Amino acid sequence: MNRPIEPVPLKPAQCSDQEWALRCELAECYHLIDYMGWTETIFNHISARLPGPAHHYLVNPFGLNYDEVTPGNLLKVDLTGVKLEESPYDANPAGFALHSAIHGARDDIHCLIHTHTTEVSAVAQKKRGFSHNDFYGAQLFGRCGYHTFEGITLFADEKSRMLDSIGDKHILVLRNHGVAVGESTIAKTFFLLWTVQRAAEIQCQAESMHGEDSVLPDDVRQKCADLTAMLIRDSGFAQKFFDGMVRKMHANKGPSW
Repeated sequence: MNRPIEPVPLKPAQCSDQEWALRCELAECYHLIDYMGWTETIFNHISARLPGPAHHYLVNPFGLNYDEVTPGNLLKVDLTGVKLEESPYDANPAGFALHSAIHGARDDIHCLIHTHTTEVSAVAQKKRGFSHNDFYGAQLFGRCGYHTFEGITLFADEKSRMLDSIGDKHILVLRNHGVAVGESTIAKTFFLLWTVQRAAEIQCQAESMHGEDSVLPDDVRQKCADLTAMLIRDSGFAQKFFDGMVRKMHANKGPSW
């Protein structure tokens, strides 16, 4: 039986302003994923790396729904999944292999979101993976790594193979499973996930229809991919998008805490 959820605490004295701001934004990201309908009940994970050389990161308490995550109940763990602060909750061990591998090896990725919505999982099951013939799919051209399914990601020996699969990319398609996306901030990661999700939705719809696809040439695909990567990397576009979605969520559901 799950423990009752504690009221949201004020910022603890030992928590820096920087960490508390990260906790608040990460909790909002969990709520947005729930709001968008991209959750898998209590499963899957969103992690955010904390500043510092130790590569510690924040992750959800296992057993809570995403809309039950708060800044105060997020877990702080090390790269082996050991809790670094007292908490009545534990983390889901299925997340450690993927999240600790990325946070330990990629200094350019500070947030990682793993989902397997119906549309994303359907595309991940297909041998060719993502098509690049629609507006969103074209933006993913050359930006996806593919990792062969080895079962539930519980074992440390898979870490090196996942890192080989993602290489220097920011999208890892877990074949027969789902997707993991990572970027330098929470807002950028959320925007990238939204693009991936939209590409999967459109691909599933298009492949259910009769008729021949209009195939985009590679130079157009590359232009789209380069432009969206630049927008994420060099502008405030992703943060504006994230903040706007948070406002929309609050308008429809009320404050998060």
